[in-house]
Amino acid sequence: MTTLSPENSLSARQSASFILVKRKPPIDKTEWDGFFDENGHLAKSRDFICVNILERGLHPFVRTEAWKFLTGYYSWQSSQDERLMVDSTRRKNYEALCQMYEKIQPLLENLHRNFIETRNNIAYDMQKLYDKDPLGNVLIDKKKLEKILLLSYVCNSQAEYQQGFHEMVMLFQLMVERDHETFWLFQFFLQKTEHSCVINIGVGKNLDMLNNLINFLDPVFAEHLKGKGAGAVQSLFPWFCLYFQRAFKSFDDVWRLWEVLLTGKPCRNFQVLVAYSMLQMVRKQVLQESMTGDDILLACNNLIDLDAAELVSAACTVYAELVQKDVPQPLKDFFL
Repeated sequence: MTTLSPENSLSARQSASFILVKRKPPIDKTEWDGFFDENGHLAKSRDFICVNILERGLHPFVRTEAWKFLTGYYSWQSSQDERLMVDSTRRKNYEALCQMYEKIQPLLENLHRNFIETRNNIAYDMQKLYDKDPLGNVLIDKKKLEKILLLSYVCNSQAEYQQGFHEMVMLFQLMVERDHETFWLFQFFLQKTEHSCVINIGVGKNLDMLNNLINFLDPVFAEHLKGKGAGAVQSLFPWFCLYFQRAFKSFDDVWRLWEVLLTGKPCRNFQVLVAYSMLQMVRKQVLQESMTGDDILLACNNLIDLDAAELVSAACTVYAELVQKDVPQPLKDFFL
């Protein structure tokens, strides 16, 4: 059996308890404020807060502030005064980046061969983005989103623009009030998740480890996916690129999953366990109907209106199962 560190053993127990207990209410404003002392320093440990976010989630009234800690926008060791200074600095830096962009835009148009293509792709994606609620009220400012995406592309040499980023930025604009907050939260979010959702950095690794996980935990399903269902798993890259956001019934569900992934609990690369849990939802149908790769992909794409808390619980069940087994080294290094 795999030898677990005390930290991993604790995570396993925490994930197991999350599976068994009745769903708890999210962390609300009163409880969140109680996590800080009179100077605004955290009086609870980062680990305590992250475990509670895993088990319970965040109330919408505290999500904005909590996400600033989870993404790295704020330091976990900061005081209230220090956070006010950080906000001011982030605003000034964003304004300076906007001014810089305005100056170099003509140069980019003339010398940077990918700039115009990327700008056109962003504009096309923004046109397709649905920006109204069920009552027809406009939710977002597309022009501001387009500007933030262009600025992000110019400033970020690694995470190049990819389809789906426009939907991610929209969720940040819905969460916060100011443009500089939207921009910086998106940047920090990409830094935290680039090995999960950025195509040219981490998506391929995630798909490979998903395959390895299926081979280890579900050999029967793995055999089908290698044969008649060949290519299905590698075709699931949109799950990671979009960070599963199209699988849920509400924005709150997307935020609920994302904030769990940002905690790093109950283990590293939890997103792959989430993907495995989603595949298990179609497993019975796939095997009974002996589906081909294209049919499996269609069945996976039909996984919509999911409940994030239930999916997190299912993925925690997989983790609890994993830590009880004699795990191969590649999986051990990736998750444990």
